[in-house]
Amino acid sequence: MESRDQSNRQLGRAYCYSNVERRQSVSPSVIVIGGGFAGVAAARALHDAAFQVVLLESRDRLGGRVDTNYSFGFPVDMGASWLHGVCKENPLAPLIGRLGLPLYRTSGDNSVLYDHDLESYALFNTDGNQVPQELVTNVGEAFEGILKEAHKVRQEHSEDMSIRQAFSIVFERRPDLRQEGLAHNVLQWYLCRLEGWFAADADTISLKGWDQASEELLPGGHGLMVRGYRPVINTLAKGLDIRLGHRVTKIVRRFNGVKVTVEDGRTFIADAAVVAVPLGVLKAKSIKFEPRLPEWKEEAISGLGIGTENKIALHFDKVFWPNVEFLGVVASSSYECSYFLNLHKATGHPVLVYMPAGLLAQDIEKMSDEAAANFAFLQLKKILPDASKPIQYLVSHWGTDINSLGSYSYDAVGKSHEMYERLRIPVDNLFFAGEATSMSYPGSVHGAFSTGLMAAEDCRMRVLERYGELDLFHPVMGEETSVSVPLLISRM
Repeated sequence: MESRDQSNRQLGRAYCYSNVERRQSVSPSVIVIGGGFAGVAAARALHDAAFQVVLLESRDRLGGRVDTNYSFGFPVDMGASWLHGVCKENPLAPLIGRLGLPLYRTSGDNSVLYDHDLESYALFNTDGNQVPQELVTNVGEAFEGILKEAHKVRQEHSEDMSIRQAFSIVFERRPDLRQEGLAHNVLQWYLCRLEGWFAADADTISLKGWDQASEELLPGGHGLMVRGYRPVINTLAKGLDIRLGHRVTKIVRRFNGVKVTVEDGRTFIADAAVVAVPLGVLKAKSIKFEPRLPEWKEEAISGLGIGTENKIALHFDKVFWPNVEFLGVVASSSYECSYFLNLHKATGHPVLVYMPAGLLAQDIEKMSDEAAANFAFLQLKKILPDASKPIQYLVSHWGTDINSLGSYSYDAVGKSHEMYERLRIPVDNLFFAGEATSMSYPGSVHGAFSTGLMAAEDCRMRVLERYGELDLFHPVMGEETSVSVPLLISRM
């Protein structure tokens, strides 16, 4: 509500004028398209560098694929919820530290499951029997062995392949790594978790991309944002000219500026624009570019994969589940496996979050919210037959939401990792930002944030070069305050 009220108050203070109005002052002007972390970071940086900035956001809220929902009476992130890399090298760490926002660490470094450690799980079969922890650990170690062998396969083959194909090669070479019976089902669950990390199915994820992603994680493990990401985005957005409910349909670029048209026909003009919309929106060609984007840029948009992972948050009146971070359902295929994040362990609130990814997430999106919540509850009943019904539920729809059309990017089979960089490279006075433009940290909030700062700096340099006033303005990526505020990290 705060950002909406703020934007309403500022409607009369447009920096980039609609239709016939022209900029009167000499300050450079920029239109930022997209109010997620990348767009808000770019707008903040350019505003602080004395640019006239207006941010156009299609939704009625800020945050994009960061969506902290308060309808349960406390914050629940229905989109991004982790800080991937709990360390001072993370560009978001100083801001999170200064705001005093607590983190709940869910994994240390080098966890085979990326965002959680092996011992943080309780797995059950579909008859409601808990899988012995020793078996979970043993299969987890076998899974680590499979991943190491897959890394060798990647080094031996010049041609890319899917993770699933690589696993098939591994099993042919190392039949001892195959699992039978219940152990096979547990292995499928580990594969299901890997698919969740990329929000895609194993037969569509690039082996090269997976290998690269494994090497590029920041140190410090992964921390859940206990109070959600909303306070961070609100802090970045403070004092900016933000127009909610402004869906951009067309961007015209000329040598002397850009003209941006929104759905109701209004137009905005400025010296440059930062395009910080999700990859799924670019793929859908919801925005028309005139002249059209160069072929290499269009190839990057079509070549990158966009995955879907959703959340179904179930709020209960009491806790009836084990005190572990994740509850898992093991089954004979990764599609039938599932998992629940236990928010009670991290936040103290009686909430389980069901997190389907890939094809399963897409299938569930075809259901009504009520049916989706019921489906999640039935998965829970399989493993905890005495589960009480939820008193409230929330369902995300990242794959079908017109404002996102997917959760986050991943490397598609046979496509170069360079596609992320190609998507980032400016075209004339259009600058691109967002998690899908981050070579090093795609699919992450800090990746999106960093690309917003990069786009702002590129834009600042290009525009001021034309103005011949480079020496009059401070860099957008100015010196960070020397006071280092430690992150508040817990793990119970």
